[in-house]
Amino acid sequence: MTEKRNRVRPSSSLAERLAADAVSLLEQAARLEPGAEREALLRKAHRNKMAADINSCLTSPGRRPPA
Repeated sequence: MTEKRNRVRPSSSLAERLAADAVSLLEQAARLEPGAEREALLRKAHRNKMAADINSCLTSPGRRPPA
């Protein structure tokens, strides 16, 4: 009775996707005038960068704390 899910696996790693999204957000923010929308994009880019850093710490062989 169980059906098989149609699952698509990402072609790149989480860190690669987060880094690419952060670069894209920074480029979008650079095209905007200073304001709330630009600040929101910069904050989101920063969060993506931090998430990539945390992911790399958690998946490293030694599991050292971030520097």
